[in-house]
Amino acid sequence: MHLFSPLSLGDLRLANRITMAPMTRMRSDENGVPTELVAEHYTQRAGLGLIVTEGTFPVQESKAYSGQPGLETDAQVDGWKRVTDSVHAAGGTIVVQLMHSGRVTHTDVNGSDRVVAPSAVAISGELRTPTGKQPYPVPHALTVDELESTKLALVAAARNAMRAGFDGVEVHSANGYLLHQFLSPVSNVRDDEFGGSPENRARFVVETTRAISEAIGAGRTGIRISPERNIQDVVETDATDVRATYEALVDGISDLGLAYVSVLHPDMGGDLVQDLRARFGGKLIANSGFDTVTTREEATALVRDAHADAVAVGRLVIANPDLAHRWSQHAPLNEPDADSFYTAGARGYTDYPTIAAAG
Repeated sequence: MHLFSPLSLGDLRLANRITMAPMTRMRSDENGVPTELVAEHYTQRAGLGLIVTEGTFPVQESKAYSGQPGLETDAQVDGWKRVTDSVHAAGGTIVVQLMHSGRVTHTDVNGSDRVVAPSAVAISGELRTPTGKQPYPVPHALTVDELESTKLALVAAARNAMRAGFDGVEVHSANGYLLHQFLSPVSNVRDDEFGGSPENRARFVVETTRAISEAIGAGRTGIRISPERNIQDVVETDATDVRATYEALVDGISDLGLAYVSVLHPDMGGDLVQDLRARFGGKLIANSGFDTVTTREEATALVRDAHADAVAVGRLVIANPDLAHRWSQHAPLNEPDADSFYTAGARGYTDYPTIAAAG
């Protein structure tokens, strides 16, 4: 088993074990429709074993950022269909990451009259909106009935992903967004069946993942988690509670036969990640480089040492659309331009040269 060997993740067939980490890039139009530029961006990276798209909102209320794509309207589905058709024509495999922002947004961004979350607990600090930086609002705590409708909206978006031609769906339960907000006792202070104990805090994630897998097939469904990430005020610093919460989550979905679990954590070979992997019983995509760049050497070692079945890479995939080929040839790499990560247009998005173009 090595980084450049093929891999099956449920119904997904990967030519190699290098995957594109989901990364917000803000290049879709004002209606959440992926543009031709978005299609070009993903198609350029079709040589990776798997492309996971940027976080994509299931309903307008859950939109986190200007320029973020959605999967709610027919226009958004059609826009994504152009992307998937192009990626497939280039030989690639692509799944969409479904991301409900929860409290990580503002009414000036989502165009709604409210922001929602597990509990009425705001994030400290400010976010950038079309009208300038503003404090995060105190969110509306979702009722049990509203949780059911939220789950159904995510299921509907997963069905739309199939209409759009995606090979699968990644359920985003990481990095401080809605599903992750349920997992932490700091962001989730509910006293009903969706709060309190680790099992209760994991319940909405489990129920949502199960519903999506039943709708589109477990072999086309993955989930992303980031235990101990401590981001966007989703605080997970009690090791005992973290383990109990994520064990409850994994135990609640382990019988489904999901395509994979993607784990964002700095210590992929450590007891927490590997114990969760064993409980999950399926394939694991490792993402250890959120704060640091994932190198070829690290990615190779993660697979070689059986700490992961595949590796998610972020910034080097931004700068090197042909990263799998470059790594296989030990070729020089382009450097990422961080100043263009969240801007508009082709600069820093589709203008990084491949080896062929540079030569």
